[in-house]
Amino acid sequence: MENNDHQNFCIGVVGGGQLAQMLAKAGKKLGVDLIVQTRSENDPAVQNANGLVLSDTNDINGTRQLAQKTSCITFENEWVDIEGLSLLEDSGVTFIPKLSAMSPLINKLSQRKLLKKLNIPGPEWLSLSSFKISDLKLEANWKFPLMAKSSFGGYDGKGTMVINDFSDLKTLLQQVNPKQWFLEKWINYDKELSLVVSRDLFGEVRTFPLVETFQTNQICNWVLAPADVIHPVIAMANNIAISLVRELNYTGVLAIEFFYGNDGLLVNEIAPRTHNSAHLSIEACASSQFEHQIAIAARKPVKSTELIAPGAIMVNLLGFKDSENIVERRLQLLKKINGVNLHWYNKENNIPGRKLGHVTKLLSSIDIKQRRNEALQVLNQIRSIWPMT
Repeated sequence: MENNDHQNFCIGVVGGGQLAQMLAKAGKKLGVDLIVQTRSENDPAVQNANGLVLSDTNDINGTRQLAQKTSCITFENEWVDIEGLSLLEDSGVTFIPKLSAMSPLINKLSQRKLLKKLNIPGPEWLSLSSFKISDLKLEANWKFPLMAKSSFGGYDGKGTMVINDFSDLKTLLQQVNPKQWFLEKWINYDKELSLVVSRDLFGEVRTFPLVETFQTNQICNWVLAPADVIHPVIAMANNIAISLVRELNYTGVLAIEFFYGNDGLLVNEIAPRTHNSAHLSIEACASSQFEHQIAIAARKPVKSTELIAPGAIMVNLLGFKDSENIVERRLQLLKKINGVNLHWYNKENNIPGRKLGHVTKLLSSIDIKQRRNEALQVLNQIRSIWPMT
């Protein structure tokens, strides 16, 4: 692999969406160049990056070109061709995280198998690959409704299906590839939590504040930091994350989504990358998740994850059916809110439900209840300008 001629260390990113865009901005802050591999010159990250490999993200030849221009490669999402990329790794290309660390995390079914192997708590599950409806009838502790999940590509509610009865189950079995789907017991939880963690090349692990996420129609609506949970829950979440990254010898940033309720703390999903739930770290923490990913890849010092305010709220801005001038008017109104930090991704298409941007605001209340009320006031103000749907 050739190093590029840039004076600064140069990182390649497979992907050109908003996560790559925020990585590129963090790179500029840290003096690290970034080149993206993406299929459109209009993708969000392109205007902030130092270079572009115009290629589909699954095109190994494109990634080979990216490797020739950069010192190491990282990823915007986990939907990668491990087998194809391994040929590049064997030839000397450096990936962060390593492909061996990503491999168990690239789909939800292999995640479930990993959690079971490590005795990390998660929802009970059954693979559909060797499943028969009679099996479920014999499982006394399995009752409807159930959650069916696709092991590949599911996000923001995609790739999931609520199974209310045996009729729904038969329909599912007829419509999907059973090797790529599994069933989970329905979890009645009180809170959805998320933790982002980083591990550097020297093995040091740093955890960002545990946050609470609030979903609407299975899409993240808003995020509150820090989460209002007792200390043992925070400690357990941190211990799970630390154990996981150490077991995998994982380097870089990783996110874990949890369910928390009567069944305790359960791992819902793992994302081997930067994550929507920690976008607020850009303003709310001493260093952001994006700075961590860049610093780790570039072998630079990794800074603290501590909150610099008592709390923070992040609100997602989703696409809607409307005209372009309405979008601009809404953005101008958001900019007028005192203390709000607007992040606009400059995506080509305003598609309903698509994440087009987010806003973050720091919270000043030290008291937990007052801080939550402060967050709800901010949320209502933002949603009065930019509704969820």
